[in-house]
Amino acid sequence: MANLDGTYDCTVKSPLGDQNLTLTVKTEGSSFTGQASGAMGASDVSGEVEGDTLKWKQQMTSPMPMTLDCSATIDGDTVTGQVGAGAFGSFPLSGARKG
Repeated sequence: MANLDGTYDCTVKSPLGDQNLTLTVKTEGSSFTGQASGAMGASDVSGEVEGDTLKWKQQMTSPMPMTLDCSATIDGDTVTGQVGAGAFGSFPLSGARKG
């Protein structure tokens, strides 16, 4: 398993335009904790680690309260994934490790 720990600058391509997100990840075995902050709000996150893929649920506060269903695969310093927004569909996530 690759080292997934770190801070990532990400962008979610949503119908409201690009939503920037900073994701901080600290893995421990098959789980992780961290924080997601950006235009959609800030929240502590925790979830599952499956190989190089992180899966978590995140509370969005802006522009409306909603639970997002997120997944991100980390390949070296590159992040790709999806953010599910319930009835609004799923949107691509991409980014890179900071530093």
